[in-house]
Amino acid sequence: MPVSEPSYTVRRSDRARRARIQVTAAGVEVVVPRRLPLDEVEPFVASKRAWIDRTLLRMRAAEAERPRPVLEDGGEVPYLGERLRLRVRVEPERRRSHVARHAEELNAAVSEPGPAAVVAALERWYRAQARTEVAIRLDTAVARVGRSYSSLQIRGQRTRWASCSSKGAMSFNWRLLLAPPEILDYVVEHEVAHLEIHDHSQRFWDLLAARRPGYREEERWLRRNGATLRL
Repeated sequence: MPVSEPSYTVRRSDRARRARIQVTAAGVEVVVPRRLPLDEVEPFVASKRAWIDRTLLRMRAAEAERPRPVLEDGGEVPYLGERLRLRVRVEPERRRSHVARHAEELNAAVSEPGPAAVVAALERWYRAQARTEVAIRLDTAVARVGRSYSSLQIRGQRTRWASCSSKGAMSFNWRLLLAPPEILDYVVEHEVAHLEIHDHSQRFWDLLAARRPGYREEERWLRRNGATLRL
């Protein structure tokens, strides 16, 4: 069953060598080289219509299967396979929001009512937690294989879960904390393998399979459910 004709945005990029399509929770984006004529975009999108439809349907099915975060007092948010009860207090005199976890409860104090303030407060908290959760796993993984990394950053990219530069600089998406813990474990192992092999050649996948035999199932989970990992 086809979905309705998808709308899309166009973004020019100096780094793009050819046109590509990104389907995320935010919508459909067409990334094109700076000099590509705009009249070539529509035929390109039309040629990829079947793939766009399949991707959107898969995202909607995944969203229907997973409980969404409820960002209000008494709601719930995910955290590495757990569901934390959310408690929200509105304190107009507060200058900066504050979030703290107590057992299975997450307490958020914000200065104004509404989901936007809660989302902003929770994102800051998740970013801080991600640095700790990732660092523990990353340090353990590199020590096990006798490698090292140069730096660690936590980001919120729309289309990338993690990256490893040729100099060993690591970057991870805080939204991985919204997934089950084995998914974060897999992504860390994936990037640590890039410290040794920087491409996605068969050698890379063989190395990853040797270190994490179940990675294929975890990769499939992330592809299917990645769009649902948002507040």
